[in-house]
Amino acid sequence: MRSVEPWVTGPLERFLAESSARLTLLMTSSGQVVAQHGFARSLDVMTAAALGAAIMASTGEIARLVGESRFHSLVHQGTRQHVFLSPFETPRGRWIGLVVFDGESTVGLVQLFFDRLVVELVEAAPRQAPVQQVLPETFERELNASLRALFGR
Repeated sequence: MRSVEPWVTGPLERFLAESSARLTLLMTSSGQVVAQHGFARSLDVMTAAALGAAIMASTGEIARLVGESRFHSLVHQGTRQHVFLSPFETPRGRWIGLVVFDGESTVGLVQLFFDRLVVELVEAAPRQAPVQQVLPETFERELNASLRALFGR
């Protein structure tokens, strides 16, 4: 498990142990990865984050079209693997959780433990977000630093 934000580590480790999730991403609503577990390649992480953020954005628009303010979660059930996606609020803004699980768990258990994870993240989050302006000339360096933090390379 890798995290860009150290305060995410404890709550995420507990969630992983309780839920039996195979792959997990925590990201901002724009798809910036905050923490990941189970992904072997950075390309897979970035692709999953971009797709997860896009799915939640389009799902938000569908909710609006049918008169809902938002949907609380989204589940895709496959033959062997299932995906749970859910947006949530933190003191650091809106984040999205993407969880891949299999027959060792159920959507009900994943949702139960995910709800606990959200409560723990909100409690653990520093209240003051560090102000960091991303400049074009430092973007690549900051991106590489985040990838090193997530993959230990």
